[in-house]
Amino acid sequence: MTGQMKNWEVVIGLETHAQLSTSSKIFSGASTAFGAAPNSHASAVDLALPGVLPVANRAAVDKAIRFGLAVNGNVADNINRRSVFARKNYFYPDLPKGYQISQLDLPIVKGGSITIITSSGEKTVRLTRAHLEEDAGKSLHEDFHGMSGIDLNRAGTPLLEIVSEPDMCSSEEAVAYAKALHGLVRWIDICDGNMQEGSFRCDANVSVRRPGDPLGTRREIKNLNSFRFLQQAIDYEVRWQIETLEDGGRIQQATVLFDPDTGETRSMRSKEDAHDYRYFPDPDLLPLCVGEDWIGAASKQLAEVGTPGMRKELYVAQFGLTDYDAALLTQSRETAAYFDVVVGAVGAASVKLCANWVTGELAGALNRAGLDIAQSPLPAARLAALVTRVVDGTLSSKLAKEVFEAAWNGEGEPDAIIEKRGLKQISDGGEIEKLVDDVLAGNAKQVEDYRAGKDKAFNSLVGQVMKASRGKANPAQVNEILKKKLGG
Repeated sequence: MTGQMKNWEVVIGLETHAQLSTSSKIFSGASTAFGAAPNSHASAVDLALPGVLPVANRAAVDKAIRFGLAVNGNVADNINRRSVFARKNYFYPDLPKGYQISQLDLPIVKGGSITIITSSGEKTVRLTRAHLEEDAGKSLHEDFHGMSGIDLNRAGTPLLEIVSEPDMCSSEEAVAYAKALHGLVRWIDICDGNMQEGSFRCDANVSVRRPGDPLGTRREIKNLNSFRFLQQAIDYEVRWQIETLEDGGRIQQATVLFDPDTGETRSMRSKEDAHDYRYFPDPDLLPLCVGEDWIGAASKQLAEVGTPGMRKELYVAQFGLTDYDAALLTQSRETAAYFDVVVGAVGAASVKLCANWVTGELAGALNRAGLDIAQSPLPAARLAALVTRVVDGTLSSKLAKEVFEAAWNGEGEPDAIIEKRGLKQISDGGEIEKLVDDVLAGNAKQVEDYRAGKDKAFNSLVGQVMKASRGKANPAQVNEILKKKLGG
């Protein structure tokens, strides 16, 4: 940001729609399977044809309860024992009923929190609520010329809309929150998190203000289905709002769309408030009453699969990892499972080294390749074999990175790569001593400088020994023998 932009505070809240992974829709028995022929999964109930009645899907409610427990430490204080379905009235081509069944005043979940990790450390983002609702259909534009098609297969798919407090102050924090939430709903098995298919999508409410001023007027960026688009959209919107205010303009509350091709947001319509939707209790659905037995069963299910927070506490208590390292390793269920395999094979005595390889070299390679850890070309057992060779002194850290790159690119097992490339670390004291003697004999000036108190000369000598060994000498032994020879 420019210096001018630093005089502003950014305020961000996210509304996230997670499609619940049930086999049937929230109020009908129609299939939720993705990819079927258009309108083949749209039942009479989904379309609200005369004479039909909706019936709430127990599995969808169960997953909502599980989420509420997960964001409140498996304590049921934030689960409303009585919640109400309402009709949210608006008109759009892909909304066949002319209204959406949702929840307003009494949602299934109230409160809770999500812990995020950013470059500044950990932060807690509060949740306002999470409520059940049905998804709308989908407008299709790409296959038609001069018109749009409507596919109602998605209409009635169960959604959990998760609303945060406006606790985030940068696109980095918003993306960290979205990723943490994405990891959580997948971890507790309530949503598959497939953003390409629309199973997990975010709306970002963004405003800016001068420090100490009341909240500014927000604009809502709709339907962001990738973390990259979420960051780009927020960054553009923040710049646009600040520039508009700096130029003497005013921000009008609005719903906007993000265009990935231009990297810009554009206004879609003026932003509605709750009263514009004319909410009223749905006359066809009784209040949703959740008993203690139901909550107890959901709590037991949650305890079986765990949560990122539970696994994080275990890593800190069992392995002595820092909160930060444990949080990185529990960003997804797959990451934790991968780490468990590595540390199980290498041994708990080297847990910090295992954590460093998973969160460092492996995470960096995955990020550069745009891959999820489940898609890693390097299986956990193969990384464990590599780390074991670092532990037993076969590889130095530098050589291990070379082996990692080769293994990542499919060249085989670490031991085979070490053998093929002749990368085994030199740990023989006599061999290293000879290398040191040769370096000292050929670098009298650095030896003199070191003995005159110039510590940098020592690092230069270490470098010369490592170069002479083509990076294979054990660095710790090089340092020890050098110091002994120099009388240090």
